[in-house]
Amino acid sequence: MRKQFLFIFLALVVASTSQAQTRTTRIGYIDMEYILENVSDYKEAKAQLELKAQKWKQEIEAKKLEINKLKENLKAEKALLTKELIDERESEIKFQEDEMMDYQQKQFGADGNLIRHKAALAKPIQDQVFTAVQDIAEAKNYDFVFDKSSDLTMLFSNKRFDISDQVIRVLNRTDKREQLTKKQLKEQEVKESRENAIDENPEMAERQKVLDERKAVREKLIEDRRLEQEAKKKEYEDRRKAILAEREAKKNGTVSEPAKTEETKTDATAKPSSTTTEPAATTTTPTNTAADAAAAKAEERQKIYEQRKKELEDRKKKILEEREAAKKAKEAETQKTNTTDN
Repeated sequence: MRKQFLFIFLALVVASTSQAQTRTTRIGYIDMEYILENVSDYKEAKAQLELKAQKWKQEIEAKKLEINKLKENLKAEKALLTKELIDERESEIKFQEDEMMDYQQKQFGADGNLIRHKAALAKPIQDQVFTAVQDIAEAKNYDFVFDKSSDLTMLFSNKRFDISDQVIRVLNRTDKREQLTKKQLKEQEVKESRENAIDENPEMAERQKVLDERKAVREKLIEDRRLEQEAKKKEYEDRRKAILAEREAKKNGTVSEPAKTEETKTDATAKPSSTTTEPAATTTTPTNTAADAAAAKAEERQKIYEQRKKELEDRKKKILEEREAAKKAKEAETQKTNTTDN
């Protein structure tokens, strides 16, 4: 079967080459299994089917336990039973075992309910995939589109010829269009045209990736600056509150001094000095505590800022390394292509 596929494929390639030598043959491929796993409707239906299959397995396990219990009872009572009763029980066990095997084959066999339900689930999605593949092939002038997950053996396939993601986008667009307003539809069309342009031009996709990375770095820098400004503002507010608290404490200390002297009505020189030293002692502790807390918070914010700055630098370095590696790989591929052409 595979040899026939390869023979037909080679014959078509040779025929198309002889008929149109000036036009390059365009070949693409899809991965049907990958597409099915990324379609939401199929995933939901598959999850429900798996729940049903789990229920079937539990029923089979319960039947096995029941049969094992019958076997154990027969083994324990065999010495007390007549030959007729032993034969009768063995026949009952055999009947239940056959019944369990039939049920297992019915649910999980080669033509069982599980296989048939899976095929029924995949059929409508596969029809949509075939329609989407035809539309993409006609729009982008593909001569052949193969299914990587089929019986056709593909020893090697370049990722840039894979149109599976394009097919998934087409399927998802169809589902989304039914729920969008006119304004959202226009925005969706603009987005689709941009995605199609990127699919057509891999270099544009690479440039878009670089732009997205730069945008992410820029947004990260802006966020770090905003956090730094907020930290400074918070530190200033804490310092201001500490100063106000200190002033309020001193004010309360000077007010309580004459009150205390009036109550005691004793020596005017000794008592005021003692009263002033006590508030000073009491006000020193809250002032120092507030200042220490503000300093600790400022130090913690500085550590967070330094850590985020380091993460940003590491990420920027990684992006530059990946970009350099992609550039070298592209140059190597170009050089290899030129060598092959020569």
